[in-house]
Amino acid sequence: MSDPVAAAETAVHLRGGGTSVVVDLTAHPAPAIIHWGPDLGELGARELSSMVVAARPQRVSGGIDQTPRLTIVPTAAAGWPGAPGFEGGRGGVVQGTVFSTASVDVAEDALTLHLVDEQRALRLRAELRVDDAGLFTQRLTVTNDGADDLVVQALQPTFPLPWDATEILDTTGRHLRERSAQRHAFTFGTHLRESRRGRPGADATLLLAAGRPGFGFESGLVHGIHVGWSGNQRVFAERLPLGEALLAGGELLAWGEVVVAPGDELSSPIVYGSWGDGLDELATRFHDAWRARPQHPTRPRPITLNTWEAVYFDHRLPKLLELADVAAEIGVERYVLDDGWFRHRRDDTAGLGDWFVDEGVWPDGLSPLVDHVIERGMEFGLWFEPEMVNPDSDIARAHPEWILRGRDELPPSARQQQVLNLAHPGAYAYLLDRMTAVLQAYPIAYVKWDHNRDLVDAATGPGGGSAVHAHTLAVYRLIDDLKAAFPDLEIESCASGGARVDLGILDRTDRIWTSDCLDPVERLETQRHTALVVPPEMMGMHLTTPHVHSTGRTVSLAFSGAVALFGHFGIEWDLTTLSADDRALVAEWVDLARRVRPLVATGRLVNVDTTDPGLDVRGVVSAERDHAFFTIAQTQTLIASPAGRVRLPGLDPDRAYRVRLVTPGGLVQEPAQSPLPWAHDDTVLTGRQLAVAGIRPPVQNPQQAVVVELTA
Repeated sequence: MSDPVAAAETAVHLRGGGTSVVVDLTAHPAPAIIHWGPDLGELGARELSSMVVAARPQRVSGGIDQTPRLTIVPTAAAGWPGAPGFEGGRGGVVQGTVFSTASVDVAEDALTLHLVDEQRALRLRAELRVDDAGLFTQRLTVTNDGADDLVVQALQPTFPLPWDATEILDTTGRHLRERSAQRHAFTFGTHLRESRRGRPGADATLLLAAGRPGFGFESGLVHGIHVGWSGNQRVFAERLPLGEALLAGGELLAWGEVVVAPGDELSSPIVYGSWGDGLDELATRFHDAWRARPQHPTRPRPITLNTWEAVYFDHRLPKLLELADVAAEIGVERYVLDDGWFRHRRDDTAGLGDWFVDEGVWPDGLSPLVDHVIERGMEFGLWFEPEMVNPDSDIARAHPEWILRGRDELPPSARQQQVLNLAHPGAYAYLLDRMTAVLQAYPIAYVKWDHNRDLVDAATGPGGGSAVHAHTLAVYRLIDDLKAAFPDLEIESCASGGARVDLGILDRTDRIWTSDCLDPVERLETQRHTALVVPPEMMGMHLTTPHVHSTGRTVSLAFSGAVALFGHFGIEWDLTTLSADDRALVAEWVDLARRVRPLVATGRLVNVDTTDPGLDVRGVVSAERDHAFFTIAQTQTLIASPAGRVRLPGLDPDRAYRVRLVTPGGLVQEPAQSPLPWAHDDTVLTGRQLAVAGIRPPVQNPQQAVVVELTA
């Protein structure tokens, strides 16, 4: 490709990964993005200048004399009638701000705009970048050049939308049902989503997207943004009668929470923008960009066994040793000891924060279990919940001043616990010391970092102000310090399951726990929409017990295995209760997961837009498009039986592929008198045939699934 940046006196054109961003440098009072989306090709100075002219609005009746523009940082004082990109002030009042251009820096794939408001003694730096995957990122930084403190209320980048983007998709949910999609018309006004939980929360939207009506996973122009921040945040879509539509987001700040001293600066979180012809293409830009980071995990994701649903708090060494033996036998590569190993922790009412191995339960420390696990060829992992504390704990009794609160009494409890203020130097030093001591004492390869409650009245102390911003930065610093001390340590972000899923925390951790709900019926929706942003190899997906802990539903092993296949595969099950035949079948699923995981880590996810709500078809296709796996899952009875053909898109249309069933255990109760024809034949179809005409799915009962392999 030619130069990723083209510039004229009037505009700058950033290009990369099939994306173009054009910035009008002449817009008043500051530059404006006039295109973000499909690549426009090579544009010369004349074409750029003409595009700038074509985007300028006319003056209209009833409006101000110069129609306001959606600039890089729109503000009310500049005439912008929508939500401002910057809001702040001094002396207890919000002050009108107007930023204008001071200078422009153009780099290889980036544009930095230096803006100034001399009356308010403010400078603002806007950093725009289009990477090789076509992901468009923005970050704003405001500098206080005044003589007194600056309180910042809003600092949020804006992303323009095509005018025909008239349908919104975002996600909502709750504990055990995170990231469920919702759609509605994008009408005039503001669609606002705010997270005030001190973490994004189970009901947060991971992505806010807007597109042409009816866009799906396979097709339809759609744009979306994600805020890479793990504390309070806001994201919104706005459509104004000025002929402007936009997405914007950033940190949600309480008044006075962030005070910028003279000479200091404040940066917004990075806000990520992606677009695609269909949601799968939009998601692929996130995945490709994230995989290009130098710290991205590249070794095969270890098959993981977590002990929680096997033993809960019942930590008896013989049982845990037996579980390790069975895990090694079926091919598990990482064994994780969950909650309950530290002092006073016999249930969830006490001990949280006392990060010393419980001498009563573990008289010889964790070494007997750790050594046993490692001798059997597995890594050892351990559960922590560093930010939390039970009031019934030694540390809470010794240091009540470390607990986040804004009143004399403690905030409402959740899971019988409160939150430590990691921005407090004493609390931070204690946690760093204790976690370091445990990690030095044992060869621990992995930490499951949990966060089991929202932050409520999270202030610096009775009568104090909000501490969420400082606490979130301290969490990042603690993870960074531990990673620096233990470079090979992997960390999972778990937050009551999936309540802290964002690229701020995921830039420092190695996977997320997608949801505490392992019911495959529920997981289909959660995993599909988590993968809109998160690469699948960073999403924990586990086999579950046949009787599901979280929903009470009974599910088959084949259904659970198929739903867990396209992620970081693991097991949450007391394997010691299985018969020899069932252990062998679980081992087959582990072997299949090993075959699939190279594609999961480097390939492209495919979600098929089916017409029957009871049928779920999805797959993963290798980067070379020579190998793919698809799952065909059925969640409810279908009206048509046998069902109509399902398409398997995403392959090379001109190559031929051998199509075969590889589900461990085969088809569930396939009737001998009515076999599935293509599964018993040497079936070879082209990628075009598979994408356009498709194959007949098997006749299945609800909550059944099969795995199909396609090899060029």
